[in-house]
Amino acid sequence: MSHIDDVHVSEPGLVVLDVTAHDEATAHTVMSALERSWATSGVCPVHREPGEPGVKVRIYADLRRPGTTG
Repeated sequence: MSHIDDVHVSEPGLVVLDVTAHDEATAHTVMSALERSWATSGVCPVHREPGEPGVKVRIYADLRRPGTTG
């Protein structure tokens, strides 16, 4: 994963989540669930890192703002 920029965690309530899941479908399920609770960067493309298990995705979230069911 790339370097986390200071602006992504510049205030209380801002988080960066690195998720590793077995497969792309599982990663998309997690991203959708997070999106329902908080304002997030949405469902992002996942990627595989050679030699590492599963797929990875980085999600940016603002816990101060409600998600799609908030």
